[in-house]
Amino acid sequence: MKSLPPSGPIRKLVIGLVGGMGSGKSEVAGLFAQRGAKVVSGDQAGHEALRQPEVRARVIKRWGPELVTKEGEINRGKLAAIVFGNEAERKALEALVFPWIERRLRQQIAQARADPDVPLVVLDAAIMLEAGWHDECDRLIYIDAPRELRLARLNEKRGWKAKEVEEREKAQWSLNDKRDRADDVLDNSGSLESLARQVDQLLRQWGIVLCNQRPNE
Repeated sequence: MKSLPPSGPIRKLVIGLVGGMGSGKSEVAGLFAQRGAKVVSGDQAGHEALRQPEVRARVIKRWGPELVTKEGEINRGKLAAIVFGNEAERKALEALVFPWIERRLRQQIAQARADPDVPLVVLDAAIMLEAGWHDECDRLIYIDAPRELRLARLNEKRGWKAKEVEEREKAQWSLNDKRDRADDVLDNSGSLESLARQVDQLLRQWGIVLCNQRPNE
């Protein structure tokens, strides 16, 4: 387990969120954001990467112009259907987009650290361990939730079936490996209220006071 960095302007704490698909990392990120933390989103950076002219052109060259929507965007669903379940295609896509995403995430983290109004930085990136971006983090939090609940959430929010989730999971570390790398665990099998209490308890445990924290209960 990592020790916390020194307080003050030397280094601002950066928290990384890890866990299985559908575990609720974005919910946890939202709770930290409500308390004043700056959230750096890997998913948002991924969207931005596919809009970069050079990246976009190389994606179209490899997988065809039929991936382009009438609005001129890359259809992420069609692209995912091609690359997930085909390791060679997935690795080809990662080689195209990961360098840009990494630069963007590191840039945003550096900007947040330099902002005196930001008390805490949270990195929410699904594949941070696989890509090595977790080296920006001082601590990792594992978000835990039963598989049945995670599958139900993914089906409700994204329409993904179990097979599609399984194909995507093959591109990620196992849950055991993710949990082993984490410094702390949050249980997201219950209510949002329960999750919020756990977030506040962690902040108190770290000696960090943010806005909108609940008093010690």
